[in-house]
Amino acid sequence: MDVRDKYERCVAALGDYASRAGFSEAVIGLSGGIDSSVAAVMALDAFGAGNVHGVLLPGPYSSGHSVSDALELVRNAGIEAQTLPITGPFEAFSDLLADACGGSLSGLASENTQARCRMVVLMALSNRYGWMLVNTGNKSEALMGYSTLYGDTAGAFAPLGGLYKTDVYAVGRYRNQMELDSRGCPLIPESVFSKPPSAELAEGQRDEDSLGLPYAQLDAFLERVYERGEAPRSAATAEGVAIDQAERLVERVERSAFKRACEPPFPADRFYD
Repeated sequence: MDVRDKYERCVAALGDYASRAGFSEAVIGLSGGIDSSVAAVMALDAFGAGNVHGVLLPGPYSSGHSVSDALELVRNAGIEAQTLPITGPFEAFSDLLADACGGSLSGLASENTQARCRMVVLMALSNRYGWMLVNTGNKSEALMGYSTLYGDTAGAFAPLGGLYKTDVYAVGRYRNQMELDSRGCPLIPESVFSKPPSAELAEGQRDEDSLGLPYAQLDAFLERVYERGEAPRSAATAEGVAIDQAERLVERVERSAFKRACEPPFPADRFYD
């Protein structure tokens, strides 16, 4: 399947799912990263600009460019957006849980609490206005369990859920080129493609450091094992992954099955039955 087909299939599935579920408008969290940017543009194409509601949810570790890139996308796409910082709610939870968590809310508990604060805001808007929450997760991170249960796994539908991270970049580039061809300027800011991906839930955090491999190498390994059915050792050799690291990756995928069971639906053949 070429990049055009991947993009169009995701948009069609998103629009079809929303229609079947009775939604005509969507809400989406905008982080200024590649996943939320591409998902937002897919929502733009599926719902129309006037029916997409973006929400910027900066937290204590959000960078300046995460906000500026999200706002530039909003301007380019012509969608409505508002900024609702989660720092206050997160600090309230930190105070509440400090003693119960041994003196302070830190580490993974701190990171996931931030993600869940964002989910609470997005779901409140979804409930209040009847907007469908669009999930922004991708297949690479779902396989690796690199997500927050009841946080960024929330949403009615995940248009990127069948795409590896490298595919997300590719379809984003494709959609930008469409816009360049039609009106001479891109939808997604170039800086979104060039900056290192980060969940921005801790100081200096980068996704590829947390995952242990660059996305291109990780995706190639995962695709060999979980799409082509190759043995992990064979896939590791082909992609230059150490055998012990390959074993840890496979173990991580297996341990993350419970999270994937809670992920929202994503584009698949069954949506066209």
